[in-house]
Amino acid sequence: MEEQQPEQEQQNEKEQQDNTPMNFESRLDLKPLQDAVEAIKQEIGKVIVGQHNMVELLIISILANGHSLIEGVPGVAKTVTAKLLAKTLDVDFSRIQFTPDLMPSDILGTSVFNQKTTEFEFKPGPIFSNIVLIDEINRAPAKTQAALFEVMAERQITIDGTKNIMEAPFLVFATQNPIEQEGTYRLPEAQLDRFLFKIDVDYPSLEDEVQILSENHERKDTIDFNTIKAVLKAKDISNYQDLIKQILVEDHLLNYIASIVHNTRTNANLYLGASPRASIAILNAAKANAAINGRDFVTPDDIKRCTKAVLNHRLVLTPEREMEAFTVEKVIDQILETIEIPR
Repeated sequence: MEEQQPEQEQQNEKEQQDNTPMNFESRLDLKPLQDAVEAIKQEIGKVIVGQHNMVELLIISILANGHSLIEGVPGVAKTVTAKLLAKTLDVDFSRIQFTPDLMPSDILGTSVFNQKTTEFEFKPGPIFSNIVLIDEINRAPAKTQAALFEVMAERQITIDGTKNIMEAPFLVFATQNPIEQEGTYRLPEAQLDRFLFKIDVDYPSLEDEVQILSENHERKDTIDFNTIKAVLKAKDISNYQDLIKQILVEDHLLNYIASIVHNTRTNANLYLGASPRASIAILNAAKANAAINGRDFVTPDDIKRCTKAVLNHRLVLTPEREMEAFTVEKVIDQILETIEIPR
């Protein structure tokens, strides 16, 4: 009996190994999605050096069908990256430069009188596209920014009593400069809440900047957008967005997300906490993050990966904390450290 015990132990170990996550077969075929994401990164990498976090979060926002606000100082390739990403998608693209004199009709469109038919005809504005890049969104006044409320939340525009449904996919990428104050208007909380992510773009590292200079010198200070190939069509994006919705999420992870968001509403450092829309945003973003990593189930790491980008533009510090130079990012870190990670 003693001689047979090692054999029994080996058999038990073998059975345990067979049941480990390493041998787990996904119930969803995520390989085409992963290949598409990698192809998008390679196409953008033809021009952009580094900025991997920004690129990946933008891809996650597309898969989660959410809008993104890109914030960073001038010259860190916010606009160029968004344009390159749009080029990798075989869909319509429009770019709107926000200025202080921009009117809502300049974005949404207007009704024009047709003398031949003696009727008014609606001429759609640049917002009628699949991917809309709004450059320096905080340069337009509140009236113009409010024109985006309905279309970003409901993906429709009501003009002259007629409802116009936006063609899928419809995604808004907006950029803004966090430093400059003159000639800018702060985005209202209601509009900020409509963005899935706020992506903070930092300066490149020394090694990346050397590579930027080298490649810019080789290209003779030009960027040929025609070298970027389209990877996904509109139907592919829609299919992958539907696939993301099938990612498994355990009940204890739903409780984890709810606990994080609920803590923002009771936190003494915050004047304004996150809304239920933020909870849904974390859930959808975590599903997309799991999918691009080849998993058909969400883990706590997926949730933590996306939480800061979802919450950092939705939370408002108390005046006392602002005077102490406290930051929203520190509050989010404290919340994530405080709440027990489900196992």
